[in-house]
Amino acid sequence: MTATPHLDMIGLVVSDMAASLAFYRRLGLDIPAGAEDQPHVEVTLPGGMRIGWDTGEVIRSFDPGWTRPAAGAGERIGLAFLCDSPAAVDALYAELTGAGYAGHLKPWDAVWGQRYAVVLDPDGCGVSLFAPADPADPAA
Repeated sequence: MTATPHLDMIGLVVSDMAASLAFYRRLGLDIPAGAEDQPHVEVTLPGGMRIGWDTGEVIRSFDPGWTRPAAGAGERIGLAFLCDSPAAVDALYAELTGAGYAGHLKPWDAVWGQRYAVVLDPDGCGVSLFAPADPADPAA
């Protein structure tokens, strides 16, 4: 019997490692100091999931024909960060856009019961910020 695969890592191909790591540090990820100088960085998240960033140098080392995905609509990958409350969504969106990151969707009360917003990371990937609109309903 074959074991069922499970999602273990989310990988991002980035154009500027330092800019990407700074963005994700602002979202609370514990990324080691000095990682900006590496072509590939991985961190383990609480719960065991890993996230990795790659400039493409490592990929090109085993696939010389590889080319970087085109930047654009921010739909190459989607990450969602659960916030403590609807007010925390608003505050984090304001902090990130105030720091110069592009807002894609201002905070709003989504019909599915969440306070929801989207910012773009330095490579144009959409990053969702959300919290249950009713803090008593964590399933929202």
